Amino acid sequence: MDTSTGVVFPVSNTANMAESHEEERSSSAFGRAVVAEALASVDAAGADAAQRDTGWRRGYPQHLRRLVEVGATDHRAAMAIARDGLASVHDRMCWLPASGGHDRSLADAFATPLPHARWDSVTVAGEGAAETEFTLPYKGTRLQGDALRERLDGWVTDGVIEPGVRDAVNKVLDNPDWLDVRDRTFVVLGAGAEMGPLRSLLRWGGRVVGIDLPRAALWSSLFDVARQGAGSLVVPVAAGRADASDPAQHAGADLLHDIGGVGDYLLGLDGPFVLGNYVYADGGVNLRLSAATDALALHLSQRDDVALAYLATPTDVFVVPDSAVAQANSGLDRAFLKSVRRPLRAVSRGRLLQRQYPPEPAGVSLSDTIVPQQGPNYLLAKRIHRWRAAAAAADGQLVSMNIAPPTRTRSVTKNRALAAAYAGAHRFGVEVFDPSTANTLMAAMLVHDLRTGGYAAKGDMWQAEAAGAAHGGLWRSPYDPRSALGIAAVLGFGSAR
Repeated sequence: MDTSTGVVFPVSNTANMAESHEEERSSSAFGRAVVAEALASVDAAGADAAQRDTGWRRGYPQHLRRLVEVGATDHRAAMAIARDGLASVHDRMCWLPASGGHDRSLADAFATPLPHARWDSVTVAGEGAAETEFTLPYKGTRLQGDALRERLDGWVTDGVIEPGVRDAVNKVLDNPDWLDVRDRTFVVLGAGAEMGPLRSLLRWGGRVVGIDLPRAALWSSLFDVARQGAGSLVVPVAAGRADASDPAQHAGADLLHDIGGVGDYLLGLDGPFVLGNYVYADGGVNLRLSAATDALALHLSQRDDVALAYLATPTDVFVVPDSAVAQANSGLDRAFLKSVRRPLRAVSRGRLLQRQYPPEPAGVSLSDTIVPQQGPNYLLAKRIHRWRAAAAAADGQLVSMNIAPPTRTRSVTKNRALAAAYAGAHRFGVEVFDPSTANTLMAAMLVHDLRTGGYAAKGDMWQAEAAGAAHGGLWRSPYDPRSALGIAAVLGFGSAR
C-alpha cells in the first residue's frame, strides 16, 4: 500500500508543507495536537500537558484517559471534546493526490467531480433461505430460544456484559421480524473484517455493499460467503470489468487513496443505507483510515437517509455504572490469587493486582482498560468513532455504537503478548470471545439499534455506551485490568502457543 499519498498526516513543520516528504509526517505529532485541541476549551492544563508530552508513545494513555475524565460529570464538556476533537482531525489530516503537488484539506478529496464512473458493480446473490430466528454460535454449538436467553442471563450474572446488551438481544428474540433487514442497504467498510456484520446480514437476507481493498483472494472468499447466504453482496469492480470471468480479480476500492471515488459510488445507492465502519490496519495507517472514513461519513450526510454504525474497542476508558463498581468490589474477596495478592503487590511495588475501584468511590467511576501495547494510533482511531457516534446522534442522525467484547481476532493473536494475556484472562473473570460469537452478537445489537432509535434513545453519551457494552468482564473485574495483564499473559502463554 502506498503510504505517501492519499489521506496522510500533515508534515510536522507546516512552514515546509509545500516541500513535504514522507519522513516529516508524524502520527505522534498529529495525535498530540488532536488531543490537545479536543481538551483546549474545557481543560487548558490537560491540553498543555498533551501538547508538551515528548514521549507520546509511552505517555498517551494518561491523555486519552483525561479526555473521558473531564467530561465524565459534565455532558456539555464531553460533547465539546467530541466535536472539537473531530474538528481537529479534519483540520489537520491532509489529502495528497497521487498526481502530486502539495497537501490539501481532507474535504478536497471529495471536491473534484470524477470525469467518469470509477467502478461498476457486481452482485453475488445468495442461494440459501433467510434465517428467521436469531441464533448465536457459542463454543461449538448454536444457541437459540431459551438456551440463548439463559446464556445472556449468565453473562450478566458473571459481569461479562451489561444488562442493556441482554435486554437488546432479548428484544431481537421477541421480534424475529426485525431480522428481515431488506428495508435498507448495509454498507460494510472493511468487508473482510472479522468483527463486521457481513455474514450475519447475508444469512438474514440483507443487501450488503462491501468495501475493502482490491485483493482477489479476499473477494473470492467473500463471494463464496455470499452464495451460501440468503441476501446479496454488491461490490465495486473496475469499470468495464463487471462481466469478467472472475470479477474477484477486479473487485475492491482503496479508502485511503480513492475516498472521493468511494463517496461518489455510495452517493449513488438507492434507498436508505447504513454506513458501518469496521476497517482496521496496523499502526498509523489505522488512524489515517479512521480519518478517511469519518470524512466519508460527513460527505454522505448530505443525504438524510444514511445511518451510521460503529464498534468501540473494550480496551479504552469508559464511565461505568455504579452496579459495575459494586460487583467488582464485592468480588475482591473471592478473586483469583487473593491469598498472594499482598506479597505480589509488595514485590511489584504496588503495580500488580491493584483493585480496579476505590472501596468507597465518590462520584463517577471510570474503568481504564487501555492496553499500552496497542499503541496511540489504534486508540485515537477508535476514539474518533466514539466522538462521531455522540456528535451524529446529537445532531439527529440514526447511530448504532456498541462496545464489542474482547475477541480472538487475527489482529490480536498475532501479537504474542496480547494473545497470551487473552488466553489467561479467564482466571480474572474476563471472557474472551471467538470471532463468530462476537460478530453475531454485535450484528444483533445493530439490528436492535436500527429498530429502536439507536444511540440517541439510550440516554446521554455515557448511558448510551454502557447500554451497549459487551466488555467481556473488564468493567466488573475486581482487579485493575492492566495490573493483572502480565500475570494473565504468563499463565496463558502455553495455551496461546
